[in-house]
Amino acid sequence: MRVHRFLVGCFCAVLLISTAAQAKVMPVEFDAGRNRLIAYMLSHQLPAQHFEHKPFDDALSRAAYDLYLKQLDPRKRFLLKGDVKQLDAYADQIDDDLSRGNAILPDAGQQIMAERVKDVQKMVEEVMAGGFEPNREDYIETDPKKLHYAADKAELKDRWRRALKMDVLDSYLAEIEKKNKEIAKENKDKPGEVALINEDGPLNKEMWQEAMDKVHKRTRNYLHRLEQVTRQEHYNRFFDAVARAFDPHTNYMAPTSKEDFDIHMSGSLEGIGALLREDDGHIKVVRIIPGSAAEAQGQLHAEDTIVAVSEKDGDPVDISDMRLREAVSYIRGPKGTEVRLTILRPDGSRMVIPIVRDVVKIEETYVKSTVLQDANGDKIGYVRIPSFYRDFSGGRDGEEARNVTDDTRRELYNLKKKKISGLILDLRNNGGGSLSDAVDVSGLFLPGGPMVQVKNSQGMIRVLDDEDPNVAYGGPMIVLVNQFAASASEILAAALQDYGRALIVGGAHTHGKGTVQALVDMNRNLPLLHLKKYDDLGALKVTIQKFYRINGGSTQYKGVIPDVVLPSMLDYLESGEQYMDNSLPWDQVENVGHNPWKGPRFDVAEARMESKKYVAANKKFARIEQESIKAKQRSKETLVADFLGGVIKERKELEQARKEAREAGILNDEEEHEGVENKEKKSLDEQLADDPYVHLALYLMDTKGKIGKTNGETK
Repeated sequence: MRVHRFLVGCFCAVLLISTAAQAKVMPVEFDAGRNRLIAYMLSHQLPAQHFEHKPFDDALSRAAYDLYLKQLDPRKRFLLKGDVKQLDAYADQIDDDLSRGNAILPDAGQQIMAERVKDVQKMVEEVMAGGFEPNREDYIETDPKKLHYAADKAELKDRWRRALKMDVLDSYLAEIEKKNKEIAKENKDKPGEVALINEDGPLNKEMWQEAMDKVHKRTRNYLHRLEQVTRQEHYNRFFDAVARAFDPHTNYMAPTSKEDFDIHMSGSLEGIGALLREDDGHIKVVRIIPGSAAEAQGQLHAEDTIVAVSEKDGDPVDISDMRLREAVSYIRGPKGTEVRLTILRPDGSRMVIPIVRDVVKIEETYVKSTVLQDANGDKIGYVRIPSFYRDFSGGRDGEEARNVTDDTRRELYNLKKKKISGLILDLRNNGGGSLSDAVDVSGLFLPGGPMVQVKNSQGMIRVLDDEDPNVAYGGPMIVLVNQFAASASEILAAALQDYGRALIVGGAHTHGKGTVQALVDMNRNLPLLHLKKYDDLGALKVTIQKFYRINGGSTQYKGVIPDVVLPSMLDYLESGEQYMDNSLPWDQVENVGHNPWKGPRFDVAEARMESKKYVAANKKFARIEQESIKAKQRSKETLVADFLGGVIKERKELEQARKEAREAGILNDEEEHEGVENKEKKSLDEQLADDPYVHLALYLMDTKGKIGKTNGETK
């Protein structure tokens, strides 16, 4: 039970796959008494059980209100300024209302939204009937944070006109692209003689009308879905906003949200293998599951926003503003079928990604290793740990229970037999997993001792030690991390850094997920009278513990700062705990006494100097730095052209930039609609051959005679 609790706390654990995700939970009918009970319980249980014991006061009420408003109208396309002013009256009353078992805000929000949805339906019909002038110079703000709420219905209607026009332009250009690919495929033996449709040419009225019809139908369906949102769903979303005001990993889960919980906590999205989250009305990718169809295809990345979904030959379905569970129903499908995701990258680029649905290839999720060579011809071991997995059920039927610690130990043994003179441990994109394995894997490189501290909500601190004095590998060691290395990965990297055991190399910081969550069944400990009277009350996922390094600093919020910070294509992304609403702050506890590593180690200052020289002279890193700066600038340019010539110009400029990045070998996202089923994944050695971060690590290994130092014997 203890291990499972910690596993829940680790970021996106792959091991907690539940068959409950297959069960269909019937929606709970609205019951005022049941909701009063939930409201009362939230006001008492959250402050009592949450790690920080935050008082439920006006400040927390305001945080809950802000989250509630974001989910009610995330793109600011429904509410007017007057509506928000009306709802603002409830912002400081949430704590008082809940303590009395009342929830007034969700009813007020539902009533206003119902009126505005009807208004918008009328606006959409009028706008679509009037049509659009494709080349009228309009612009649209794509970042809701930069938008104010519309002052009146006229402004709201114009906002919808611009949004619908952009949808039609996108649909029109996508249809031209599709037709051109069909023409090219049919005439592949005579490419020079084929006349393709010129997107810059005269408007194709037939295709334009087809785009108009598609957008009209899609928007009608979207607004109809909004009309179907029940009163109970409004309450559930409000309760969840209250929970998330405590921190981003604390949630209220209605009975029908169990499927969402399985998606979040197992890391297993049947079909493509991507962990998703709702973020201000968008469906965003948190991470890609190792061994999944999405990883094999290679184009879908963390922080991508999925805006539409279609089958191979079907029309796209707009999933903007959909709830996660509904969006997932469109993405899932039978193994072997192709789904096409229209995604928006953080830098503003848009593309369609074809993925053939498949089950996770378990073998791909396991530890892998290979032997590389530095410039002197010395053998350098390489070990990739995709996640901190542990099979809790495998040993029950006499089978060997597989886990990351044993697999890593085995790979290290094989590498040592090949007489490696250094080791690169790759934790990039590792979202975490089993806490016990984070401790045990750390112990493979250290002769025992404290590895991590865990503090509970009562302030009690428990130190987790590696009790095995044996060291599986004691030579020079470099650890690669990035912004998507989280939780258990951060515990391992932090321990190796604090002991001086390894040189940590990567981007500006790791993810910063240093908290543990537990699932609290709200039906437990209820008086029998209440238990029989009401349907399932749901559950709370509550942050109950926090991780601290052995040096006393938390891994929460800041993550792990590498010893050597390198330029990265991820630098422009606002990704990590520090960018999440209401995330818990960094703090520290007392340092745990520990003996520094006495074997071979890198001199950090010298390693930084050598890395700086290497990066300055390396064309690929120079290009990475340039492209990251450009991507950051593009991500800030959220006011985009909303007319045909402007859209085409922006797309061509962006595609040219991405083409140059691909040719420079720093980007791999070229679209491949045809033959995606037969796309072969590169071998590990092929992947590493083009990896500039691995090359830099090999360079540092090559210079270890100059920048390394030994405080004792290699074990």
